[in-house]
Amino acid sequence: MSQNSLLNVNNNELEIIEFIIDEKQPDGSSYSGHYGINVAKVLEIIRLPNITSVPSKCDPSVLGTFNLRGKVLPILNLATWLGKTMAEESNAKVIVTEFSGVQAAFLVSSVTSIHRMTWDRIEPPNQYVQTYSRDSITGVLRIQDRVLFILDMEKILAGLDSTLDMSQVKVDTSPVEGAAQFHLLVADDSNSLRHIIKSSLQKSGFQVTAVASGRQAWEFLQKTRDEAQAQGKELTDIVHLVISDIEMPEMDGHMLTAKIRDTPGMNTLPVILFSSLITEALYAKGVKVGADKQVSKPDLPGLSKIIRELISEKLNK
Repeated sequence: MSQNSLLNVNNNELEIIEFIIDEKQPDGSSYSGHYGINVAKVLEIIRLPNITSVPSKCDPSVLGTFNLRGKVLPILNLATWLGKTMAEESNAKVIVTEFSGVQAAFLVSSVTSIHRMTWDRIEPPNQYVQTYSRDSITGVLRIQDRVLFILDMEKILAGLDSTLDMSQVKVDTSPVEGAAQFHLLVADDSNSLRHIIKSSLQKSGFQVTAVASGRQAWEFLQKTRDEAQAQGKELTDIVHLVISDIEMPEMDGHMLTAKIRDTPGMNTLPVILFSSLITEALYAKGVKVGADKQVSKPDLPGLSKIIRELISEKLNK
């Protein structure tokens, strides 16, 4: 899949790398679990390197560290994290990732293929799947005769390093003058992060509606627009700002923003995108779809300031 295709503002597409974890069963047999990760988070795939053990490590899934071209990276055994035993490690592969400005590596049994698809093929996980994965699956993809579980690598790392735990982020909750007259829409598939953003904005005085996907956000905007028109109003008289994650099942934040910009009566609605995936290329895509601001998740504490600036601009118009 070409980079240009990935950056097409209207395709709602992504690429998923499929990998396998061969799990040792109690009877000695092996079961192959299929998983996936967004290609945008993967730097490279390598053979199992020489690993230096880490003294006094707390989580058994942390194998240690290794040197990759002069940079020391942590490496985790994904099977162990998921509460399983990997059947064989001698021919295993290592997926080197980067997101939220952090590089880390994950040990898996094998890497099989790359799949190109649209976000609407990614289903939200049900409660059983979440419990099965320690609440670390963000989406489910059905391909032919198998099911791929899209793992939330950020959450896995956050469980080992509290500095990466977005659920612990502190957002400015100081009161904002005139905030009560503004209604903000928040879209994020992370329950904990969605709650933090909604709660902090409400404490600042804003009216907030929070949804779990871009598709839910779009449906809310359409319904609200229809209700507004029935009252002789515009959507922008009722909803004043959209704050959206980029990676979400069913519809991503880029597609949501593009739809807003292409719809009369919505196209002036301010949109803030935030994600662990704001690379240079994806930032350019955010600009192309018409996002007013883009924030990386490590910079989330500064989200309140950006909202205040956009609200201030609206007040002064």
